[in-house]
Amino acid sequence: MKNIIIMLVALIGLSISATAQIYRTSNGKIDFFSKTPVEDIEAHSTTTVVLLNTKTNDVVFQVLNTSFNFPNKLMQEHFNEKYMESEKYANSTFSGKINETIDYTKDGTYDVTVTGKLNVHGVEQVRTITGKITVKGQSIQLVSDFKVKVADHKIEIPKLVTAKIAEEIEVHVDATLAPKK
Repeated sequence: MKNIIIMLVALIGLSISATAQIYRTSNGKIDFFSKTPVEDIEAHSTTTVVLLNTKTNDVVFQVLNTSFNFPNKLMQEHFNEKYMESEKYANSTFSGKINETIDYTKDGTYDVTVTGKLNVHGVEQVRTITGKITVKGQSIQLVSDFKVKVADHKIEIPKLVTAKIAEEIEVHVDATLAPKK
């Protein structure tokens, strides 16, 4: 958590001297999906904060765990209280650096990899995640699909429901950023 705060402060600090280099949104979308033979579970959040520094290629994502909406309120309650322990671990975060050189002044779609730290349930993992960046005018869209292993983040699933929750959760991220003003 300290690392994410330091990264946010650094990105914001840089914005004072180079506003056009910082792109942000506070309504990025994160969806996740757990598929098993017994039950499919999905949830959606549309309040993910994303910051991108186009000069340094640093990127930060932060989502409030309680912002995920489920079709079933009991699932949402179990997610927050039993699995994610959202009172204790309020946010899930990713902070990293885009590995490729992107010409942010030129419209186009670019395949990218981002290496950084994924923090879920208080457990940080170094990950390299693939995605796409689309530059169109004054907006930058970041899209990625990746998987998160529940065990990698010490999320305990009770034996009674292990058949209902996948060992790997599919995650979809879609965020359109605008220059910070």
